[in-house]
Amino acid sequence: MNKYHKNNPERGKKKTTTSGGGDKITYRGIVDITRSGMAYIVVEGLITDILVRKENLNTALDGDEVGVLIIKGNKSGGRMEGSVREIFRRKRTEFTGRLQKSENFAFLIPDTEGIPNIYIPLKSIGEAGDNDMVLVEIVDWGGKKPVGKVLEVFDEGQTNDMAMKSILVENGFPLAFPAEVLDDAESLQDTIHPAELEHRKDFREVFTITIDPIDARDFDDAISLRYLKNGNLEIGVHIADVSHFVLPGSPLDREAYKRATSVYLTDRVLPMLPERISNELCSLRPHEDKCCFSIVFQISSSAEILHYWTGRTLIHSNHRFTYEDVQEIIDQKQGLFSKEIIALNHISQELRKERFRKGAINFSSQEIRFLLDENAVPIGITIRENKEAHQLIEELMLLANKTIAEHVAKLKPGKPVLPFPYRIHDRPDREKLGNFAAFAQKAGYKIDLSSPESIAHSFNQMLEKVTGKPEQNLLETLGIRTMAKAVYSTENIGHYGLGFREYCHFTSPIRRYPDILVHRILAGSLNGEGLPDKELEKKCRHCSEMERQAMNAERASNKYKQVEFMQQHLGEEFEGLISGVAFFGFWVETLETKCEGMVSVHSLNEDYEYVEREYALVSQWTGKKIRMGDQIRIKVASANLDKRQLDYILVGDDKPRTGPERKRKNKN
Repeated sequence: MNKYHKNNPERGKKKTTTSGGGDKITYRGIVDITRSGMAYIVVEGLITDILVRKENLNTALDGDEVGVLIIKGNKSGGRMEGSVREIFRRKRTEFTGRLQKSENFAFLIPDTEGIPNIYIPLKSIGEAGDNDMVLVEIVDWGGKKPVGKVLEVFDEGQTNDMAMKSILVENGFPLAFPAEVLDDAESLQDTIHPAELEHRKDFREVFTITIDPIDARDFDDAISLRYLKNGNLEIGVHIADVSHFVLPGSPLDREAYKRATSVYLTDRVLPMLPERISNELCSLRPHEDKCCFSIVFQISSSAEILHYWTGRTLIHSNHRFTYEDVQEIIDQKQGLFSKEIIALNHISQELRKERFRKGAINFSSQEIRFLLDENAVPIGITIRENKEAHQLIEELMLLANKTIAEHVAKLKPGKPVLPFPYRIHDRPDREKLGNFAAFAQKAGYKIDLSSPESIAHSFNQMLEKVTGKPEQNLLETLGIRTMAKAVYSTENIGHYGLGFREYCHFTSPIRRYPDILVHRILAGSLNGEGLPDKELEKKCRHCSEMERQAMNAERASNKYKQVEFMQQHLGEEFEGLISGVAFFGFWVETLETKCEGMVSVHSLNEDYEYVEREYALVSQWTGKKIRMGDQIRIKVASANLDKRQLDYILVGDDKPRTGPERKRKNKN
């Protein structure tokens, strides 16, 4: 079924009239190109995608938003066939590949499948030479082939840098900011005008701190604490006021919307906004006055929210903490500002308990971190633990996001409800959830499917019981896969995973464009000047799509580093868990390094048949099963960096040990 399906089949559809007076049906949708070169146009509202043959794409590429004319109907029950007639938005304009230079012209041979060769006039190749790896921007899509110009020549000695840049470009993220965007950022004043105090609450004398990863450079949230005479606490969540600097329609705004998110790879961050904004003007650095958008809570000692206020503020951070600093204070119960840290942690832990009591699911998948040398080569792998220091910030940010969404949901500037970019999360698909429950039960964990509340409760029980066990990462990952993906939308259906009826993203405007939209709508509603954004749903869809692309880039980056790391261990053996099964083989994630690779059926000593309902390959000779979740021993056979692919082979002929068998083995 169409992944963008809605129940309105007329969405994305319009009629055009030919010169002969006949009506032609056109649709607007997203191009999805298969490996064969055949394309399908994904149209919101259509259950079946529209087929477009290669010769009818008319320069459209994968991910482009296009207008397609129907040239063959579906009267016989088949699929509609169309021809691309207009391109509304290009997903990508930059491509990486190898330059082929002749005496009179040059071509880029893209390193992404399905992209045509790009013609480059010699005057547009700069310093690039024949066979160089380059970054090219397409400047003209007309004619038989697109025309481009060379933006950057890659240093092939810097293989990691070249690979990371290629991953970013593959997923539609430009590597550099246009000159007009940088000029716009540089023109902004770094001093706060005295007039700002007239419409901001002054929190500069209130105790305020930031808590971030040790390598963070953009601090977009701060926490303040004040003890009130009535015995309650005043806790402020202060967020960098990016919308004060990034004005609607400005070059900065257009570029931020285009990117929609910062991208976090293993060794770098590609920011949504230039460093002038993200690391200087808006970063809540210690001992500097900063403009914020804040929500301030009055909270009892038992974490009951008694009152809140939201609006623009001025703050002055007293200290910049890392998560490690704060965790040490929590563990030792002493250190700089320990009284305030412990009080904040107590409130956060109470909020956390209440959130899970009300049905939130404790998604806490393991986060892999690579230890890199000076050349960004991985020399080790660690797993980041979700400790109380992380939860302190997490719970206060969740509270802020939830309360802002609830606040705006109650606002009505007239009869219609104010359009707003909610962060929504649908209930899980029953079939997927049933398959996961059956798999979890074989591993010894029961998922109660009788109600949404029981699902959440039993899911949390499983996650708690599996902590620290070999199958933890597998069950966490598979469990998350059964859930719907959270997206942005003006149609609020609530957030199932968090158990919130209203939720939004308010707390990270430096790295997420929807947060900027939330700030603007909130500011307009507070000032009585806000106007509904008629294109807000379109913006939500764009931001959701760019978020998916960023996640794809991050996964590709991690996979590259896994392959690079395991290149150092060719021929070595590792214990692993089977993390997926298909007819052509099965995937194994090593227990020690969390590096996933493929064992092909062609490398096995027996003939196996794939049995989907059992997540297993079954030997046609002996009936032996290779099942998802089984623990096996593998040898690293090959590691291909270009394809970002690891190949393993199964060690020995013994039947893989199942979960219960592992427990008996460990017990004995």
